[in-house]
Amino acid sequence: MERFDYQKKHKYQITIRTIILLILDIIFVNTSYYLALSLRFDNNIPAEYIKIYTFSSIYITAIMITTFFIFHLYKSLWRYASIDEMLSVVEANIIGTFINFLISLFFKQSLPKSVYLIALLISIALVGGSRFSYRALRRTKQKIVKKNNLTKNVLIIGGGQAGSIVIKEILESPNLNKNIVGVIDDDDRKVGRNIHGITVLGGRDSIIKFTKEFDVDEIIIALPSAPKSEIKEIIEICKETSAKLRILPGVYELIDGKIDIQKIRDVEIEDLLGREPVKINIEEVAHYLKDQIIMITGGGGSIGSELCRQIAKYDPKKLIILDMYENNAYDIQNELKMTYGNELNLETVIANIRDKERIEEIFKKYKPNLVFHAAAYKHVPLMEAHPMEAIRTNVFGTLNLVELADKYNVKKFVLISTDKAVNPTNVMGATKRIAEKIIQSFSKISKTEFAAVRFGNVLGSNGSVIPLFKRQIANGGPITVTHPDIIRYFMTIPEAVQLVLQAGALAKGGEIFVLDMGEPVKIIDLAKDLIKLSGFEPDVDIKIEFTGLRPGEKLYEELLMEEEGLQKTANEKIFIGKPQHISNGELMEQLKKLKEILKTNNIKSLINCIKEIVPTYKKAENVNNLKNKVS
Repeated sequence: MERFDYQKKHKYQITIRTIILLILDIIFVNTSYYLALSLRFDNNIPAEYIKIYTFSSIYITAIMITTFFIFHLYKSLWRYASIDEMLSVVEANIIGTFINFLISLFFKQSLPKSVYLIALLISIALVGGSRFSYRALRRTKQKIVKKNNLTKNVLIIGGGQAGSIVIKEILESPNLNKNIVGVIDDDDRKVGRNIHGITVLGGRDSIIKFTKEFDVDEIIIALPSAPKSEIKEIIEICKETSAKLRILPGVYELIDGKIDIQKIRDVEIEDLLGREPVKINIEEVAHYLKDQIIMITGGGGSIGSELCRQIAKYDPKKLIILDMYENNAYDIQNELKMTYGNELNLETVIANIRDKERIEEIFKKYKPNLVFHAAAYKHVPLMEAHPMEAIRTNVFGTLNLVELADKYNVKKFVLISTDKAVNPTNVMGATKRIAEKIIQSFSKISKTEFAAVRFGNVLGSNGSVIPLFKRQIANGGPITVTHPDIIRYFMTIPEAVQLVLQAGALAKGGEIFVLDMGEPVKIIDLAKDLIKLSGFEPDVDIKIEFTGLRPGEKLYEELLMEEEGLQKTANEKIFIGKPQHISNGELMEQLKKLKEILKTNNIKSLINCIKEIVPTYKKAENVNNLKNKVS
């Protein structure tokens, strides 16, 4: 009923507007001919021409108004009048005037030719001017209202159900201080139509045009069902504007399936990846996780906590969060308790994986069936400065867990590795490669199915560039980038974890799973995108500075070593590196030597020993003066 009343009211408003324009145009047409005669005869119009005009004014008016109707001058949305509408005014007047001239010749009641030309020009000015005056007055009014009420001009992208809900909520919530200037939709059938009184202006190719034209402050993308690739294309267009970008989450993000304005969020850098949600074999994953005792080391970290969230969905017998940092462990524990209550059997354990006796107590007490090992030092420059700490945690902490997993008959052990383990140029990457070799060597002698999952940078994880860039933008800049050519592979935390779980289901022992990271991203482009998404202009509002490569850092990362092949799996985004033959006895002797060197605090000997274990390790040069070279 409410919708019917609204439509009835809207049609009534259109009819009144059309009648007003019609009356004005009748006045304008006759005024233009009268003024043309006055100008032609210097305000002394001969009686014969007054008689001719009196006779012809009826058909002149009728023909001009009919022509205006044919050229849709009464259907156009004059609040959005532009050059296209002005051309329609000009064309309609030219054709109408020409027809009138031909008819006057037929009736032999012709006015001087110059009168038709002068009348044409005056009519264009009056008819067109009235339309554009309406637009100018409306825009002036909007600016005054905007200035007084701090109202933001908003453009909605998406004329479907989601867009309709967003528009209605904004219209019904004046406290939001948002003025919707129009809707963008690629469906040609919707263009020119109204959604709750808001006009569909055009397709995505007109986003930039209308954003400038209506001084748009904010663009809301309301396309929850659209593919990620399409969202990426639209965001790329929106980035060319100065408007703040916001988005309604995708259907897969709307857990309860409800669409409301409170769920609109800022566009994040993840949206720019354009990657579709990961498809995993739910049955396969559920089969090996359900009713199992599962331990996650580093369970409070960015990857570890997401592993906890996703594993909790598969009804494990017990979920053990193991972390040495109590705050992180406490946060994920409370989150899971709020979500699942007593339905989830949850244990939170504070322990350091370096302490083998303490870790053994935990294995002995809980007897985990599955272990996901995410605990590690990951920050490259810090580990270059503290290589001993990297080795104690990433190498010997991993060795402790692997030996205990073997001893206590863990079914599967999945190591979270990194692309920095491939041809490492830093201590962190080298220690993770040693960790990979440990699980590969034990897979030959143990009943436990050991595997590693290798992937690149994870957006938003602890230590990633995104949180740093956001803090720098919040402080007004500058954003610091190490090198203009540096590139990295990226994926989202949920995406990475889903693939880790799928890889765990595929693991048979000794594999290094390599995740499809998509196309590499230039960090400088990432920085510029983040600045634009924050509503600023790169190098104008927020400066970008190059600081030089950090210790151990290289321009690009690799996902496979030369000696590794690439084997497909049932999941198109997961590959298996060819298993390497690694002697457990030989590796244990090398690790024994490494452990002895740790006691001496001799960094040079330590690095040489790492090179013996990882022949592909080549320490990167620390380029201190790079900033001067690239600035």
